[in-house]
Amino acid sequence: MLLTLCALITALTCVSGVMVVTQKPAVVTVRTGETATMDCNLGTVTDWEAYWYKQIPGGVPQYVLRNHHSYSSPEYSSGFSSPKFTSTHQSKSDYRLIINTVEEGDSAVYYCHTWDDSAKEFVPHLTALNICITIISGSSLPPPVLTVFPPSTAELQSNKATLVCLSSQSVPFADVTWLTGGSPVSSGISTSTAVHRPDQTFQISSSLTIHTSDWNMDQLYTCKVSLGSQTSTQVKDINKSSCPTDS
Repeated sequence: MLLTLCALITALTCVSGVMVVTQKPAVVTVRTGETATMDCNLGTVTDWEAYWYKQIPGGVPQYVLRNHHSYSSPEYSSGFSSPKFTSTHQSKSDYRLIINTVEEGDSAVYYCHTWDDSAKEFVPHLTALNICITIISGSSLPPPVLTVFPPSTAELQSNKATLVCLSSQSVPFADVTWLTGGSPVSSGISTSTAVHRPDQTFQISSSLTIHTSDWNMDQLYTCKVSLGSQTSTQVKDINKSSCPTDS
């Protein structure tokens, strides 16, 4: 069986003042019995612990462990212990969560946070998160099926244009990114949570809002959807010249 864990639906970035906490990868795909790893960078924080949490569908966040570069071993919450869960550090701000002998009950969203001394608060805040959980048979997930829609004629009369990417897939999670000219786009993106359809597939919608002038310049835009491995990644391109014009 193939087990998929999520660090988050997308790599987590939380900003508090000048502090940034990042977590990767967005999706971890492993077979049952294997080892899953995920990383957290605390940015400018070097003196505080990294706290790791687990959240299963419909549940509240569970505190798993905390680690600090001065610790000889992590400190665990009740119900979690070594060697199943452990944590290492690569530097004073880089920490790794390791889950050994992965099984079905380990499928969840995992994320870390730390203390921002300047703001006197934990970041990121513990809020409700989208859950990634799936168990499938076989060696890999089938790639998603993508459909990309151009902006409407009416919308092009304004100064903005919206591209929409629909992903039909076998699981309720995905890492969705947009690119232009091969480079990642960082703004103007809105991605929905997965919708469970009657045919037992899932659909995710992602939109990219751009300037009408960029669309009219025939720039190439790419919707990229990954389910956690190279074989389960799909891309779809669109530009103005590839779209039929209204008669």
